[in-house]
Amino acid sequence: MTNPAPRRILGPFAAASVVVGMVVGAGIFRSASLVAATLHNDVLVLLAWGLGGVFALAGALVYAELASAFPHPGGDYRFLKLAYGPLVAFLFAWSRFSVIFSASAAMLAFVAADYAAELVPLSASARGGVAALAVVALTALNLAGVKRSTGGQLVLVAGDVVALLALGGAAASLIASGTPVVAATAQPQPFAAAAFGQAMVFVMLAFGGFNDAATLSAEVRRPRDMTLALVGGMGLVTALYLLANWAYLAGLGGEGLAASAAPAAQLMARAFGPAGQLVMVVFVGLAALAIVNALVIVGGRTLYAVASEEPALGRLAVWDAAAGVPRGAIWVQCALSLLLIAWGSVSTGFAQMVDFLSPVFWLFLSLTGPALIILRRRLPAAERPFQVPLYPLVPLAFTAGCLFVLQSSLAYVGWRGAGISFGVLAFGLIVRLALKARPQPPGDR
Repeated sequence: MTNPAPRRILGPFAAASVVVGMVVGAGIFRSASLVAATLHNDVLVLLAWGLGGVFALAGALVYAELASAFPHPGGDYRFLKLAYGPLVAFLFAWSRFSVIFSASAAMLAFVAADYAAELVPLSASARGGVAALAVVALTALNLAGVKRSTGGQLVLVAGDVVALLALGGAAASLIASGTPVVAATAQPQPFAAAAFGQAMVFVMLAFGGFNDAATLSAEVRRPRDMTLALVGGMGLVTALYLLANWAYLAGLGGEGLAASAAPAAQLMARAFGPAGQLVMVVFVGLAALAIVNALVIVGGRTLYAVASEEPALGRLAVWDAAAGVPRGAIWVQCALSLLLIAWGSVSTGFAQMVDFLSPVFWLFLSLTGPALIILRRRLPAAERPFQVPLYPLVPLAFTAGCLFVLQSSLAYVGWRGAGISFGVLAFGLIVRLALKARPQPPGDR
């Protein structure tokens, strides 16, 4: 009996709303301060966020063609395997489990802890404890089989949009009342390629999800609806991010934004007092936890999918039918996230997780544009319901941007920091070789 295929039922408006939901999350409520602290120039801050939106749109278009032509639950895993072979695909899956998803879960748990600290003073170790508790609690919920409903997710997305609009309202209220800016950027720093590249690492962190948005390509009614959804959805996200950063700069000033670990809460407190601060803290905390929950769900299933193809990892390929979860894989994902939280607690928390995941993330993302070009030549007869406009300029531009951010992330974290990320990736190569050295059952390859 064959599995049913996804149904093409989404129109452009519905698809665009899902695109917004996949991209907008808690990152904008924390990474904005890191961008300001890197650039120290209000104009460059807004320029970086606008450029990030254009870059994310190009990436989403590339992913839309690949996902519609080669649909697979593993997403990137499938087309990277077709373009570069099983070794690269395995290393991608390994990095997604050991670095990208685990560090992202830890990073967003730190966001929740940073905003909680706006209400209750917390030391660095206490913030780590709050972050760890969040991961453990959400892991327990997943192991119990608790699932988020589609309606709940739509409410969360609507809350994200309302919160970003509220930041604009808060800044407008402060301007109307004549309240002075806390700490304006008195002497803006001139443009520097290295600093701008480092800022783009944090910008693209907030735009993360554009690659996942392309998975909708198998469910839209017509190929052109995919283009409309991506352009409209990413355009709205970019506008919201520009509004939020304008609000931060107008209400807190460049230096105030750069110094803040919870800029949205501080802006709301200035405009509306403790009540506004409390509402924003609660919202950002819930948004961060919801994304951590999604990472627990997806991360465990990614490990389960890879383990299903590797007999030696059979214990991680066991599905708990009663709860509807891969229990062993989720526990391993939880343990790794807790190790990263412990590491972040003795360093820089959120920023440390960005340092850890960025080099590996952008390494594999930089392979996506060339994969599209390779597969167009290698498999020209493959059905492509959606094709990237302005080919090959869009995939080449996206690849150039990925390489620029990869180089910038390497320069930012240094070779010592990048060595940790790539060391974990290299360990995946050792794991792969060890798995292949084990005797395989007849018929397995």
